[in-house]
Amino acid sequence: MTETTQTQTTPPEGAFELYKTRSPEFRAAVDALRGLRHDLFQDAFAYRPLPRMSTDGPLTRRLPGRLREYAPWAPYALITAGGLLAMFIASNDGFRGAGPNLFLGLLALAPVLLTMVRPVIAFWLSMAATPVATYLGSSWGGEWPWRPGSFACHLLVLTIVAVRTRPRTAVWMWVLTAVYGILAPAVFPYGAAFGTDTLEMLFLSALALLAVTIRHIRREAHQEVTAQQTVTAHERSRRTLLEERTTIARELHDVVAHHMSVVAIQAEAAPYRVENPPPELERAFVTIRENAVAALTELRRVLGVVRAEDYEAPDAPQPTLADIDALLANVRDAGLVVEKVVTGAVRELPQGVELSAYRIVQEALSNTLRHAPGASARVEIGYVLGGLGLRVVNGPMPEPSLVKPSPGAGHGITGMRERVSMLNGEMTATRTDEGGYEVTVFLPVPMAASSDGDA
Repeated sequence: MTETTQTQTTPPEGAFELYKTRSPEFRAAVDALRGLRHDLFQDAFAYRPLPRMSTDGPLTRRLPGRLREYAPWAPYALITAGGLLAMFIASNDGFRGAGPNLFLGLLALAPVLLTMVRPVIAFWLSMAATPVATYLGSSWGGEWPWRPGSFACHLLVLTIVAVRTRPRTAVWMWVLTAVYGILAPAVFPYGAAFGTDTLEMLFLSALALLAVTIRHIRREAHQEVTAQQTVTAHERSRRTLLEERTTIARELHDVVAHHMSVVAIQAEAAPYRVENPPPELERAFVTIRENAVAALTELRRVLGVVRAEDYEAPDAPQPTLADIDALLANVRDAGLVVEKVVTGAVRELPQGVELSAYRIVQEALSNTLRHAPGASARVEIGYVLGGLGLRVVNGPMPEPSLVKPSPGAGHGITGMRERVSMLNGEMTATRTDEGGYEVTVFLPVPMAASSDGDA
């Protein structure tokens, strides 16, 4: 409800040097007059409709359902009731006849109602209506220069406009009211015979404006505290996240990086410790070392992500389905017999789909190596209309087997499901009737994205 536009309190650029050479009193007076012009003259006719009241307040939340529906209109009802009260007071001030009484009542009602749409004009209308009402009712005596109806109307207008604008605007209105009350006896000498109610007007309006100003200050302070609490909570959350990232990075480094480095070094040195090693053994150690180095590279990338808040992805391209053959060659060197079958028209897919499909196949084959060593596997990739189908199935582990299965933590299947869920896909992972394991995935690809990829 409060106006938040700021006033330009410094002179134009051309007069800035002259402005600086003036005394502080002169500059303060110039700024004050500029504020007066901005608050009460510029955009005086601006349309500022009164917003409806929020229903989230501590009182409105306790209202029953029916009353709560009408609660947003409470400000309109209160202002209208105040205007009708001022109209009643004005129309019963003396016995001038039905016509003059109705006119005086409307003079008191109109400014109050106008505060709901054009508050600054409502103040000026109240100021203009005051001498008219005083002139029409002066022959009946009473307080002066505000008749009872005008008194109630102007006090209501000052209070409502102060609520709807900022404190500085309310101060200017109070000052102009005081100027009118002081100068009115000189302009209208016939009012000197009556008692003046200027002091009562200034005192009551000052109390109302003080209460409104305190309300503005409390609300602004509450908003600032709320904003600061929000910023503090956000910063605390970010700091906690960074601390968690640092902890994860430290654990990964301590638990994994050291052992993978030892594996790579031992795999490189092992052939030299055996006299005349067979070529198969040398190739096996080379494969072990390459896998260890690749794992270390991936680990460093992950550590960069969890350590740095502003981590930027590396420029190196991420693996895609075009790199599946290299992945299959890698697992074949590790002793897995794997077959690849591709159906449909091969086409380029969005990067996220390509990367997720590669990682799913990689994890499924890794699970086969760990849990069913010596078994054969089959990778099926189907390019279908509207998406990509994947099927990785392995047979049972042969009996007897010289290599024992390696237990895992169970995070592989979970990671695959997370990737599929991120792309709104479908996945099933279950044992086959032959005793093996099968992972089936469908990743949807919108037609527009697929067409862009083909282009």
